[in-house]
Amino acid sequence: MTTVGEVLQFMETLAPASMKMSWDNVGLLCGSRSTPVSKILVALDPFEHVCEEAVSIGAQLIVTHHPLIFKPLSGITDDNPIARGIMNLCRHGISAINAHTNLDCAPGGVNDVLAKTLGLSQIEVIDPIGVSDSGAEWGLLRMGYVPQQPLAKFLSHVKEALGCEGLRYTNGGKPVCKVAVGGGACGSELMDAVRAGCDTFVTADIKYNQFWDAQENGLNLIDAGHFQTENPICAVLVDKLREQFPQISVELSKKHTDCMKFF
Repeated sequence: MTTVGEVLQFMETLAPASMKMSWDNVGLLCGSRSTPVSKILVALDPFEHVCEEAVSIGAQLIVTHHPLIFKPLSGITDDNPIARGIMNLCRHGISAINAHTNLDCAPGGVNDVLAKTLGLSQIEVIDPIGVSDSGAEWGLLRMGYVPQQPLAKFLSHVKEALGCEGLRYTNGGKPVCKVAVGGGACGSELMDAVRAGCDTFVTADIKYNQFWDAQENGLNLIDAGHFQTENPICAVLVDKLREQFPQISVELSKKHTDCMKFF
């Protein structure tokens, strides 16, 4: 019988904990390494409704991108939705594993998948942090190329490829060709995209002043949403877990979607 510890060990091969940011919290955050696993639920976030879904399908493990515990908790009570999720997992013997910024940075992780989902070619790491055991460079942002096109055409492509209800963007005054991507909140890295010679940057959670910084530096900046820019990795994780553990049922969450809507 496969255990939580064996799944954790496999996740470490995909996204070693050594690749995480210093402030991050990754790995096994709830449960026991010795718990036998016959069903895994994969989702972007371990929110309360995802924990409830894990219970409802009889999973022994949830694997997510975002951590179950990120900020310190002052207590575990049913007054807090995060704590309620933890209590529900513990009550039913369900463990929780996550790979967060280590999966953002890892080869084949969040940002490689985002780049491929957007159809970029000649994908490479911007400002590599290191080299993996297999010899691949790793780091946060990716960049690549699309056939040169007007910004409006690329915006339409991004919206369709990621399933966005809408996009926020600023026009840097250039056609789109060399594109940087950073899933989730990577607005603070926009000058890295500029220094790399990119004309366009796709990320999420952009602040007002960051849009102005991009426009003044001639960068097309596209906020495609935190959920949409990171969620593509979930289907990839499902496939990798199924391939590694064919004896285990691995399901993609059917209940977790983006809570942000456009009116």
